[in-house]
Amino acid sequence: MEILYSEVFKEHKPLRYHPENPERLELAIVGLRESGLWRNVRDPPEAEVEELLRVHSEEYVERIRELSKTGFSFIDPDTYVSPATWEAALKAFGAAVETARLALKRRDIYLALVRPPGHHAGRRGRAFNAPTLGFCIFNNSAGAALEIKDALGDAVVIDFDVHYGNGTQEIFWEDKNVVHIDIHEEGIYPGSGEIYDIGGKGAEGSKVNIPMPHYSKDDDYIFAWREIVIPILENIEPKVVVISAGFDAFRNDGLATMELTERFYHFAGASLSKFSLAVVLEGGYSVGLRKGLPAFVSGYLSREAPIEEVHPSHKAVKVVEAAKKIYGKWWEIN
Repeated sequence: MEILYSEVFKEHKPLRYHPENPERLELAIVGLRESGLWRNVRDPPEAEVEELLRVHSEEYVERIRELSKTGFSFIDPDTYVSPATWEAALKAFGAAVETARLALKRRDIYLALVRPPGHHAGRRGRAFNAPTLGFCIFNNSAGAALEIKDALGDAVVIDFDVHYGNGTQEIFWEDKNVVHIDIHEEGIYPGSGEIYDIGGKGAEGSKVNIPMPHYSKDDDYIFAWREIVIPILENIEPKVVVISAGFDAFRNDGLATMELTERFYHFAGASLSKFSLAVVLEGGYSVGLRKGLPAFVSGYLSREAPIEEVHPSHKAVKVVEAAKKIYGKWWEIN
C-alpha cells in the first residue's frame, strides 16, 4: 500500500470549531499507526488548474482561488474557505489523481489521505439543488475517475460515505462510462440520492443508489454489499475501482444515525481485494476515522472476505429488494 499525504492538508482550517477540521487527519493517522499501517507515506503532487477545469467550471474554480486570497470566509452555512484552502485543495485533487495513476500501474491499495473533502462538489459548486457544498471544495474522486476513464475507457466509483455523493453523480450524470455506486443513509443531507436516481439520458443504470434505513448495522450493509455492489463489480470486472471513502456511518461518529463497526469496513475492504483501489478520503469525524479507516485497509490487505451468515433488518431487505428490481434492468443482480 501507499499513502499520499501532506501537512498542507491541515492548513485548511476554521477559525473556531467546525466538524471538518485538521484533527480529522490526526485521528486517521493515529488509527493507522495503531494498526501498523502508517507506512509508505509520500508527498503528493499538486494539481494543475487545467486538471480542475476538467471537473469544475472556470467560474467556480476562480471563485475558490479568489476567496482564499481574501482571508477566511464561509461560502455557504456549512463550508468555509481559509487562506490555505486553495493550496490544500489543489494538493488534495492532485493526490487523488495520483492514486489513480498508481492503481493503474500495479494492483494494490493507494490512499489519498486528504482534506478538504470533495464528493458533494458539483461542476459549478452545489449539486442537484443541495442546500450547501457540505464541507467540500473540489471533487477529488471525480478527478481520479477521469484519470482512469482516460486510460481504460471507463471507470467505477464506489461511495460509502454516510452522505450521498451528489457532486460526483452530478458530474458524471450523463456519462454511461462512469459507473457510480453510492450506499448512504436515507433522508439526510444533501436530501437526494433516491433509489430511482439512475442516471441521465443515455446513462441510465450507470448511477446506482442504495439509500439505507436509519440505524442500519453491519449485517444490513454487508447484505446490501453482497446483493448489489459485488454482483455489479462482477458484471464489469474493472481493473481499478475508485473509493469515495467516508467513515461517518461508523457508530457514534457524530453526524448520522448509522451503527457500523470495524466488521463492515473490514469486510468491504476484503471483498475488493481482487481490484486495484484508488481510495480518496471523504467524511468521518471521530471514531470512524480512527477505527473504520484502518479496518478497511487491513481488510483489503488480508485478501480474506469470510463468508458469514447475516441477519439484515426487514427495512434493509426491502431496500435491497427494491434496488435489485430497479437496477436489475441493467445489471445481472437478481
